[in-house]
Amino acid sequence: MRQFTIESLSTADSIPFLADLPPWAETLTALGLLALLAWTGYFIVKHVVLRLVTRWLPHEGLTPLPVAARLAFIVPALIISNGIAAVPHLPPAAVTVVSNVAAASIILFIAMAISRALSLGNQIYDRRPDAASRPIKGYVQLLKIILYGGAAILIVAALMDQSPVLLLSGIGAMAAVLLLVFKDTILSLVASVQLTSNDMLRVGDWIEMPALNADGDVIDIALHTVKVQNWDKTITTIPTHRLISESFKNWRGMSESGGRRIKRSIFINQNGIRFLTTEEKQALRRFQLLDDYLGHKQAELGEWNAAAERAGRDPVNIRRVTNIGTLRAYIVEYLRANSHVANDMTLIVRQLDPTPQGLPIELYCFTNTTAWSAYEDIQSDIFDHLLAILPEFGLRPFQEPSGLDLQRGLAA
Repeated sequence: MRQFTIESLSTADSIPFLADLPPWAETLTALGLLALLAWTGYFIVKHVVLRLVTRWLPHEGLTPLPVAARLAFIVPALIISNGIAAVPHLPPAAVTVVSNVAAASIILFIAMAISRALSLGNQIYDRRPDAASRPIKGYVQLLKIILYGGAAILIVAALMDQSPVLLLSGIGAMAAVLLLVFKDTILSLVASVQLTSNDMLRVGDWIEMPALNADGDVIDIALHTVKVQNWDKTITTIPTHRLISESFKNWRGMSESGGRRIKRSIFINQNGIRFLTTEEKQALRRFQLLDDYLGHKQAELGEWNAAAERAGRDPVNIRRVTNIGTLRAYIVEYLRANSHVANDMTLIVRQLDPTPQGLPIELYCFTNTTAWSAYEDIQSDIFDHLLAILPEFGLRPFQEPSGLDLQRGLAA
C-alpha cells in the first residue's frame, strides 16, 4: 500500500484548481498560500492567544509581554519550515535552504526571547534595596554573550544542515584565538566579580579617577564599562578592568559618615605675632568664647611665673600669652560652638611649617552635612568670620603686594 507523506502529497493534489495552472503559477500560488497561512498563524498567536493568556499581566512598566511577542515569531517559522516541502515544482535544494533558514530563525527568535527575559530579570532585580551595592548587570551581559554564542553555533549548524557537535569539535583548536578576541570580556568579567564581591563600587557612588578625567557619580556599571557623570554633566566611560588595575577614590565613606571634611589654612602675616599686654588680655575677655580660656591660662601662667620669681630667675623666663595662641584657642571654641560642625568627629586647629607666604593656621574639622552646596556655605561662613576677626588679635592675613600697593607706597 502506498504511504503518503507531506513530501509526497503536493499542493496541486490537495487543491484541485491548482492542477489546471502552469507549473510556475502553481509554485507561486502555493508560496502565496503558505505565506498567508504563516501570517494568519502569527496574527492568531499574537493578537488572540497572547491577549487571552496575558490578560491579567501588566501592560506597562516591567512586563513579560516583549518576551511573548518574540516567541510569537516562532509560529510562522514553524509553518514555513514544515510547509515548504508541500510547494510543488520547487527544487530539493531550495526546499532544504528554506527549511534550514526557518530552523535558524526559530533558534534566533528563542535566543532573543531568552535575552529579553534576562533583561527583564535584571530590571526586576534593580528594584531591590541592595541592587545598587550588588549589581548583576555584568553577569546578565555575560549570560547574553554565552547565549548568543551558543545560538550562533546552532544557527550555523542549522544552515549547513550539520550536527553542532562537528562545529564544537573545531572550537578547541580556536581556543587561543577566542581568548585573544574576548580578552577584554574576560578581564572585565574578573574585574566585575572583584568590584562586586569586595563592594568597591556601587551605582550612585562619587568617584575620582584623574587619569581618565572622571570626577562625579557612577550612573551605570556594566560588564565592559562603568559610566560616570561628571559634575559638569559630561559622561566619562571607564573600562571596568581599569578600575582594578588602577587606583581611584570613592567618596562613599564620606557620604555614609554624615560629615564632610574641612581642611583649609589661613596664612597669617608673621610680623604681627607678639605677646599680649594686660590691657589686651582684658579686652579679649569680652569674647565669651575666650573668657574661660584666658582665665585658665592666667591662673596657669601665674603659678609658673610665681615659682620663677621665687627662684630668682630673670624676668625673661616668665611665660606670657601670645596673640597667635589666643587666636588658635578662639578658633577651637568657635568651631565647637558652631551648630554646623560635627563635634563627634576630629576637630584640630594647628600651626603648619612657616612659609614665605606666612604662618599657616590649619582648620581640620567636619561639617554635619555632606550636601555640596551646604558644605561650601558652612566653610565659607567660617572663614569669612575668621578673616574679619583677625584684627581683634592684632593679626592680619598675609597677602602678596599688588601693583596698587606698590603705587600707594611710592606715592606715600
